[in-house]
Amino acid sequence: MSKAVFIDFDGTYAHRGVVPAAHVEAVRGARRNGHLVVLCTGRPKSMVPHRILEAFDGLVGAAGGYVEIGGTVLADTRFPTDLASRVVALLLAHDAAFILEAPEALYGPVGIRERLRDILAPTLGSGGHQAAVNDILDPLRASHDLSGYSFGKVTIFSSPRPVEELAALIGPLVGSLPNSVTGLSDHAGELYLRGVNKAVGMALAAAHLGIDRSDVIGVGDGYNDLDMLAHAGTAVVVDGAPPELVAIADHLIAPPDRAGLVLGFAELGLTTALAGR
Repeated sequence: MSKAVFIDFDGTYAHRGVVPAAHVEAVRGARRNGHLVVLCTGRPKSMVPHRILEAFDGLVGAAGGYVEIGGTVLADTRFPTDLASRVVALLLAHDAAFILEAPEALYGPVGIRERLRDILAPTLGSGGHQAAVNDILDPLRASHDLSGYSFGKVTIFSSPRPVEELAALIGPLVGSLPNSVTGLSDHAGELYLRGVNKAVGMALAAAHLGIDRSDVIGVGDGYNDLDMLAHAGTAVVVDGAPPELVAIADHLIAPPDRAGLVLGFAELGLTTALAGR
């Protein structure tokens, strides 16, 4: 029976933006065995390079707001215009370092590229992993006027106020989550439309693929994976994840810097050819 596997990117498939070669081979091995593997990430499509996407059958991006399977776009949810304007105005008023995320590009205020380079270099770019920083900076477009841009999610890398407080100021239509890209404090995080989450995107993709919920496997490590893991027929959680995720895990795997997907996939019977390694 074919399975559909939905894998988070940061902290699950990749370590600080860098994907272990063994993880790429594990995904390809599962696909060769007839299973479908979809990248399920908080990142928008514009922040996921082709070299990464080409290993998968599709993408659930923007934490469930964007779904593309086999080149067919099934969902592309954006902030309503009035709400988007309020979000941008509030973030500019608080001098937050933020980007507006869309499938086609990232947008931010003038000077954001330099601010992000300073923020990301000690974390995501540590160990000489400049390519991981470039994956964020390359699709970034800076502008003095952000009012005309459409976006599906916002990532805040630094703010004078906690992201949770900013979300409360915007109102009940917007929720907040910790930032999974950088691992920074509560003054970094994501703003998203309530009702949009990875489980929604995963369910849409699975229905399109003709896969029953019982044959869906979710793999993740962060708070924005909680809905996905709870919805999946089988929940696979990275060791060291928050306790709320560990509590619902059917399987625990090692983190990506130890290529945890390799043994995890073998134990689940997705890559039987790798089971003896």
